[in-house]
Formats: sequence, structure tokens, C-alpha cells
Amino acid sequence: MKKYAYYLSCINEAMTKEVDKSLEQWEKDLDLELVKLEQGTCCGGSNLDYVNPDEFLVVNGRNIALAEKLGLDMVTSCNTCLLSLRRAKDELDRSKEKREMVNGFLKREDLEYTGKSAVKHLLWVLNEDIGLEAIAKKVKNPLKEYKVASFYGCHILRPSSLLGVDDPKAPKSLDQLVDVLGAKPVKYKSSNQCCGFHTLLVAEDESLRIAAAALDDAIKSGADYIVTPCPLCHTVLDGYQKKALDKQGIKGSIPVLHLSQLVGLAFGYTQKELGINRHLVS
Repeated sequence: MKKYAYYLSCINEAMTKEVDKSLEQWEKDLDLELVKLEQGTCCGGSNLDYVNPDEFLVVNGRNIALAEKLGLDMVTSCNTCLLSLRRAKDELDRSKEKREMVNGFLKREDLEYTGKSAVKHLLWVLNEDIGLEAIAKKVKNPLKEYKVASFYGCHILRPSSLLGVDDPKAPKSLDQLVDVLGAKPVKYKSSNQCCGFHTLLVAEDESLRIAAAALDDAIKSGADYIVTPCPLCHTVLDGYQKKALDKQGIKGSIPVLHLSQLVGLAFGYTQKELGINRHLVS
């Protein structure tokens, strides 16, 4: 059995609860155990590091230290959490001074950041640690009738100096998983583009223009579904889809699935079990 500390993302706790619900359905099928870090706190969502860099390191150093205390590597199902945690880890691993500053706070909770635990995305764990061959053996319902457009999201690709699994200009990992699950990966130019989420509150028109361009590209490519490994991308591409397409005068729609839901469908779980009924676009 492969065992990880599972970082609970704020958005999956509040808005996209179907991510963890669907993941809980099938993790046992892959002999995977995810230990929830119930004492973890928000990663800062790519904003805290600009507002208060030291607090950003303390918060995320503590999150990683919780995994270290369990003797486990950490896995997250949110791209932005991934980037925040890996950015903090990179800085702490390179700076003794920063580690001492963070550990000065963590000792109050009998925690210590040492840098021993790796921080991974769920997609990477599936592809690299469990392996595509092992996943293929668990497919009960090959998604042969699905043409699926992978939407990676920025924060699992860029900056590659912190992430480094996929080529940001030509990512493959999600398409490889789609293929193993029996669906047909659809090639389209927007697969590695921004979804617009992080400018939604300050520049909604621009954010929705970006989202509409990606959605239109996927629709015109002939895809039946979009799949994304990031709940923030899903929030824009599903929750704001109608508004985004209407603003650009684009006809049509396309359902957007979470990575964990696509795996669950191929493993034979129902749409209800996977929380697909929570989506706005069906």
C-alpha cells in the first residue's frame, strides 16, 4: 500500500466537495491510503507570499511539518496549493535562516520542518508512483465513447523550476492518464493556458475572456468533456462557463470533470457516487 499525507484544500472543503468525495470512492482500488491533514491550514492561495512572505513560509512550513511528523510525503489535489507548498519548501530547503525562523514558531506545537517530505500532486502520484499500467488493470468501464480535452492549469506547469514534471509548453501527463482510462485524448492549443481564476475578483471581464477562449477551443476541437486536475480551474470553466461564453457570443457548452471523477467513472462508479450532479454544466 502507498500511503501519503493528504493536504485538504480550502476550495475542496467548501465549493468543490466532489473532488474529495470521488477520490474517497476509489483510493482503495489502487491500494492507496490518504491520511487527511485535518490540522493543516490554508496555503495562502498564491497571494500570502506577496503580502507577508515570512507568514507564508510559517504557514506552509507548518503544513509540510505535519506530514513530516507522520513520516509521509504530502499529496494535494489542487494546483495552487501544490505551487504554494512547493514554493515554500524550495525556499526553506535553501535557507537555514528561514528554517530557523519557521521552526521558532513550530516548536510551540512540537513540530519541526526538516525538508524530508516531498510535496506532490495527485496526478503525479497516479502517473509516477502507482503507474499507468497498474491503473489500466483497475479499469472496469473503459471510457471508449469519451473524447476528452485535458486542461492542465498554470500552477501544475509553471514555473517549471519549482514543478518540473511536465514540459509547460507540451504537457503529457494528463493526456496519458486519459488514454489509460480508455478515453480519446483531444489535442487543442489551450490545454496549457490559464483559466483566468486568479484575476476573477479584480478583472472579471478579462478573466472570463480567457476562460471563454479555452472553452471555445475545446468545443471546436470536438471534445465531449474537459478534464482538469485543479478545482480552481474547474470553478471557472464550469461555474462561470455560461457567463463567459455568453459574453463572447459563443454558442455551445461542454461539461468539465475533475481528474478524480474521470478516474472514478473508468473504475465503474456512478455519476452520483462521484458527485458529478454538483456541476452546473451537464
